[in-house]
Parts: sequence; C-alpha cells; structure tokens
Amino acid sequence: MIGADAIVKCLEAEGVEYVFGYPGVAICPFYNSILESPIQTVLIRTEQNAAHAASGLARVSGKVGVCAVTSGPGATNVITGIATAFADSIPLVCITGQVNSELLGSDVFQEADITGAVESFVKYSYLVKNVSDIPRIFKEAFHIANTGRKGPVLIDVPIDIQNAEIKKFAYPETISMRTYKPTVKGNMAQIKKVVAELEKSNRPIICAGGGVLLSDGEKELRRFAEKHQIPVVSTMMGIGVMPTRHPLYFGMVGNNGKPYANRAMNESDLLIMVGARVADRAVSQPDLITENKVLIHIDVDPAEIGKNVGPTIPLVGDAKHIFADLLAQEFGCEHKEWINSLNEYKTKMAPKRKPNPNYVDPAAFITMMSEKMQDDGIYVADVGQNQIWSCGYHIVKDGRFLTSGGMGTMGYSIPAAMGAKLADKSKQVIAVCGDGSFQMSMMELATMRQHDIPVKIVVLKNNYLGMVREYQHYTYKDHYSVVDLSGSPDLEKLSAAYDMKFLRLENMNRADEILDEFLEKDESVLLECLIDPMDLVR
Repeated sequence: MIGADAIVKCLEAEGVEYVFGYPGVAICPFYNSILESPIQTVLIRTEQNAAHAASGLARVSGKVGVCAVTSGPGATNVITGIATAFADSIPLVCITGQVNSELLGSDVFQEADITGAVESFVKYSYLVKNVSDIPRIFKEAFHIANTGRKGPVLIDVPIDIQNAEIKKFAYPETISMRTYKPTVKGNMAQIKKVVAELEKSNRPIICAGGGVLLSDGEKELRRFAEKHQIPVVSTMMGIGVMPTRHPLYFGMVGNNGKPYANRAMNESDLLIMVGARVADRAVSQPDLITENKVLIHIDVDPAEIGKNVGPTIPLVGDAKHIFADLLAQEFGCEHKEWINSLNEYKTKMAPKRKPNPNYVDPAAFITMMSEKMQDDGIYVADVGQNQIWSCGYHIVKDGRFLTSGGMGTMGYSIPAAMGAKLADKSKQVIAVCGDGSFQMSMMELATMRQHDIPVKIVVLKNNYLGMVREYQHYTYKDHYSVVDLSGSPDLEKLSAAYDMKFLRLENMNRADEILDEFLEKDESVLLECLIDPMDLVR
C-alpha cells in the first residue's frame, strides 16, 4: 500500500461518499487510488466550487465535506471556497497535492506554500512529511473539522509521500488531542443563572445564529421557545431554525433584516444570543443590544463570547446540549403582552413594495415559489440582491435555507446546491442567483450534466450587479461604475448547449403556471426571471 491508497482508506473509514475536485499531476496518485474505491469522484469545473460543493453536502448531511485539488493554482483557486466555509463554520477536509518534498521552497513548477496561504482561513492545516503519519493526520483532521466550532482543515500531501510505501496501515479508532478539547456541555451554574434571569424577564427574546443549525439543535431550541413562549429572531445564517410562519418567529435581524425583528431585539429586556458572532451584518451597533437588558451569549467557541460585545452571562457550549439542559429546568414565565406587542409591530412595520408590473416582482415570486416547493425542499441563495430578497421572502417550512453569510461569496449557490442534492437525492434543491453570480459558476452546468445532478436554477436577471448598483444609487447618486452586465449570454441558448430545460418569466402574469412547470419533475431546469433593473431591496 502506498500513501495515496492510505488516504483513500482513511476517507472510507470516515464514511465519505463523495470527493469534489479537479486533478493535476501533484494529486494524481490519490485520484488513481480512488478508482478502486466505492467513493464517487465529482469533477468540478473550477477548484473554488469544489469547496462550495463540499460545503453544500456538509450542511445538509451533517458530515464533513471533502474536496481534493492539485498543487499551485489548483490549491490557490480553492482558497476562496475554504475562506467561505471558515466564515460560516462549515466542516471540510481539503486535500491538496504538493510538489516533491525535497523540492519544497525551490519555486519549482506549480509549487505554492498553501499551508501558509490558508493560515487565516482554516481551523488547522497539515503538511504531511512522513507517509506513516497519514492515518493519524486524517483521523485528527476529521475530528477537528466536525467538533467544537466547526470549520475547514487542509491537508497538503507532497507527491512523493503519496507514492511512498506505508508498511502498516491502521486507522485509529479513538482520538485524544491534548491541545484540542472543545467544550460541548454548558456549565450548569451558568445555566441556572440564565433560568433565574428568565424568571425575572418580561420581554425576553432569542436570537438564533447558524451555530444552532450546525449543532443540530433547532428542535431543542424550538421546544424551549414553545414551552416558555419566548419569541425568536434569527441572523441570516440562522434562517430555518424556526419555520418562517411559526407564531413565535419574528424574522431576520440586521441591516437587511425585518424592521420589526430589529425593534424586537432592541426593546427586549433579556436577549439570548446563541450560535451567532454578533458581527456587523446582524448587529451594526453592538451597544444597542446591551443597553437596558441582560445579554446571554451562548457559543461553542469561547473566543466569540465578548469579542464584539460584553455579555451579562457568558455560556460556552454546544447549542443542542445547552437547550436540552434548559428544557430540563422547570420555571415559570409569562410574556403574552410582549408577544402581542411584537405581532402588532409585525403588522405595522411590514415592508411595502411598489413593484413594476412590467417585470417579475422578486419578492412576490420568491414567496410564490416557496409556497409551491416541497415542504422539506432546500433553497440555496447566492449573494447580492437575490440573497436579500431570498432572506426576506422565502418561506421555510420543514426544509433548509443555505447561503454564504460571513464571506458573502458570489457564485456559491450552484455548486453548493449540487453538494446539497448529492447529500440527499430525495430532496428538491433550488439555487437562486442573480445574472452576475450565475456567471461566476455557470460552468458547473457541465458538472450537473455529467454527473446527473438534477438541481433547479433560478436566475433573477436585471443586467446589473444589482447590490453594488443599489449602493451606488444611494451613495453616489446614480453615478454607476462597472456594474453594467451587457454582454451576458443568452440563457436559452446556454441551456440548450447543456441539454437543460429552459423557462422564461417576463412578468407575474404567468408566474403560477411557469412555476408549476419548473417544479413539476426532479430534473435540471433553468428559469430566467426578468427583474426591473432599478428595483431595490429596500
């Protein structure tokens, strides 16, 4: 057995079903060995999307996503996907090929110091120097990626190490790392303090972030909120923790959130912030969430607690475990008047749009599509105006909402949707993007076709980089610079080139029948929706 065979055996031991990647000479031994394995390889058309596809799979399956690329430009191309996963705490193991060990540092063909380059964007990275270390390194990498605050781990494997003989292969059954022992269970004394404050509170609220979903703790949080009738808001990454139309859910907070959600958080006298970083998009003025209120910050990463705002009660641990412990505590609280006030805000402060009837109204379209989607369908939003409309108007029932939050990476939706579909082929998966973000990953239509991955794609087309155009509208008084997307492809012809069904919606008149046709079968369809170029998200 050689090192490349050992890598494949490690992946098999971890239950890996798919590896997304792009081969090159420095990773060829691995790709040669994986031919003998039941693990399926998916040829992505550009390396960045290998990490995005692995991210989509990880977020739906709860397992670690895996990608493998070659050295030099292959490795540097994947960095954006790694950074995207790091910002949103998505568990990945990224394998990169590397030049011969003896040539490291000599600037040979396709050499890049990838472990150094990704230092800011990984939980940990390895440069494999001894073939015998492969089993231990892979066991550690999967453990690090999918425990504590989850995230990407990079393993750089020189080609001579992949080809070297490993005398004895034994995959570790257990792992104990002296320097890595994340806290999962919450401190019971702190939990009792939380209960004591809740008993005194009149206007409590829970703000749920993406960490709740990553810990698989949404059911525990919902049960806790329902048991004690505590209203819930979410960050962008926390969308889906509560069904959109749940009577205790009051929408997304932040710059592009619901005004009534922000008001609810600001007027609360007790705020439980869980699985959220308290970053600028969700909380633009951190002082507001500590003013005249008790702030309880729950996070599995102790570094996040107190980083941007000082909590009254810090509570380190996994959201699922902490809410299970909170559910076991018996206490009384009554917030009927508070919930009535929030429902009143929701009615009075609902956004009022004035759509152009000559075009598709993205808000109404997204709501209508959500209603028609399967209840457990997966909606993947890209970045730009399409993302903000999606956050505001998609209705989560029993499904998932995926997007790139912390990094805001355009081109995320199509490859992530492919990974999500492969994670659970029974689920309906829809990627929604603008015509700008679509062109950043439209090459993956070939991957969808080659590997028979039936993802539905909606392109909200306005011939602009809409979010930047909107910023320039407000900031530079319609002085537009480098946002015109003239020269974009004819999407009908492009769909035909990839043997993909194409539909076009020019206004809302035929939206009902077009959506029925779009959603009818489990097949790849591209739906182009013409949007008013001057439409605004707010």
